[in-house]
Amino acid sequence: MESCYFVRGWLYIILPMISPARQSEFKQLFPFIDRCDPAFVETFFSQAQYVELPAGAAICDEGQICSHLALVIEGIGRVYKLSSSGREVTLYRIYGGESCVLTASCIMNQDSFPAMAVSETAIRGLLINPANVKDWFCRDDEWQRFIFRLLSHRLSDIISVVEEVAFKRIDVRLAEQFVKSLDQGKATINKTHADIAADVGSSREVVSRILRDFVLRGLIKSSRGSIEIIDSQAINDLAQQ
Repeated sequence: MESCYFVRGWLYIILPMISPARQSEFKQLFPFIDRCDPAFVETFFSQAQYVELPAGAAICDEGQICSHLALVIEGIGRVYKLSSSGREVTLYRIYGGESCVLTASCIMNQDSFPAMAVSETAIRGLLINPANVKDWFCRDDEWQRFIFRLLSHRLSDIISVVEEVAFKRIDVRLAEQFVKSLDQGKATINKTHADIAADVGSSREVVSRILRDFVLRGLIKSSRGSIEIIDSQAINDLAQQ
């Protein structure tokens, strides 16, 4: 039976049973499950919960105890650090076929969550309770390898963020963000200056100043909540510095 919960005004939909169609969808995104022992697979889907939450919903706050490990089927989650002054730094994003390394680490070590997590888009996924996360780690080799790969992959992402914030100029980091958008076939970025500042680990004021310089140099056009890349070659050249 479907359960609905309101958390801070956001509607969460949770289903205790995973339908065959959703099991098949999950297996395509998380192929490790097909390598698990059949008995484990049956236990996995009988214990997991299906969840839907809207865009903009709070997933976890800094200092909270992680109530579940979410395995994302569809959507985007953002994990970020918030300073006392209100400045944000995006640590990483979670897409379909991925999970949150900090949540897994906190569950395994019984620590509180050291960052903030929100849904950037509507998210669908499976929830695994902490007791099962730890118990399955000892019972099934494929689940254990999945957790280890998660830790290894995300650790390198976080190290990259630290390197960029510590050693790269902000204009270069901005150009790198624009190149990522171009690589996805998007010449227009629908984000505010504050959103972009969070992605590059800077303040909105600094980012706005550099974007004004980009406009004067003819690299971009900027409007409220939107940036259009005009000179993609110059943006690529700057990102290589």
